[in-house]
Amino acid sequence: MMRGLVIAAALGIVAFAIGGCGEKPNVTMYQQGKYQGKPDNVPWQGAPFNDNHVEWEKAIKARNNNQNEYLRIGTQ
Repeated sequence: MMRGLVIAAALGIVAFAIGGCGEKPNVTMYQQGKYQGKPDNVPWQGAPFNDNHVEWEKAIKARNNNQNEYLRIGTQ
């Protein structure tokens, strides 16, 4: 009984030690002056507005007004 516990513990320690051997370092190589990510676009270049800045401004104002509690409940 005790011998089986010692063997199981030894196998667990060996498996834990071997598991750490396969880890490879993750190193990111940066190039000076070069952006590696995706390019940033202006918000109104997307599908709903198709480069229409005026419609985008109207949509933002409407959204802000819909989130304004004073405008939503109206005056009494």
